[in-house]
Amino acid sequence: MADPEAAERETMAAERDQQRLGPVLRRRDQVRAGTTDQRLLDSEGPSEWVHTDPWRVMRIQSEFVEGFGALAELGPAISVFGSARTPRESPEYEAGVGLGRALVEAGFSVITGGGPGAMEAANKGAHEAGGTSVGLGIELPFEQGMNEYVNLGVDFRYFFVRKTCFVKYARGFVVLPGGLGTLDELFEALTLVQTRKVTRFPIVLFGTEYWGGLVDWLRDTLIAQGKASTRDLDLFHLSDDVDEAVALVTKEVGPGPSR
Repeated sequence: MADPEAAERETMAAERDQQRLGPVLRRRDQVRAGTTDQRLLDSEGPSEWVHTDPWRVMRIQSEFVEGFGALAELGPAISVFGSARTPRESPEYEAGVGLGRALVEAGFSVITGGGPGAMEAANKGAHEAGGTSVGLGIELPFEQGMNEYVNLGVDFRYFFVRKTCFVKYARGFVVLPGGLGTLDELFEALTLVQTRKVTRFPIVLFGTEYWGGLVDWLRDTLIAQGKASTRDLDLFHLSDDVDEAVALVTKEVGPGPSR
């Protein structure tokens, strides 16, 4: 007569010698300790993988997904760049508020870097005009934070992902006086338009006195030495007037599809 306990022991031994992990069957020396959930939830496992390039690629991909998802239904918009150090009591700040307001009244959302200074000014004008006020923030060693006038904000780790969203969801750029970050954004846009990597769209430099020296250098040094073409000066406009700047940045564009 068969021994029930012996049969149970044989069954248990056989079960120990095989393992099912989802659709995968492992037997004998292929059996792994623990379960998939245990390995997932084990907080004491190695962490070096978060600093590897494959994981960075996943984070970069997730930033594009979040940015594209947040802005996909934004509609026609204009990106406004400028210094985070612009004082609130300055004429430049007031010009930024006026630009944000006028762009909304012209039927456009306003996109900025979401920080203080000129960015805050443009967001304030857009917010007070009842429009969509977008801030695309960036992770920095010194905290800036999203200004209070942003009603749709996305924070990024990577500058290049952020700049892609600035270009992809804008119909044009208005560039207020700014520093190195503003220059980076300006020349990125000029390069993309010059090389036809994007559909041509208008770029307005606001503040002729501030930008005049740069334009002189482009003409008298860069172009004079053959490093660029005279026609490259046609890639942007100069203005000191809010209404003119808005007209220049919106007259060539309409509510067409995003790039």
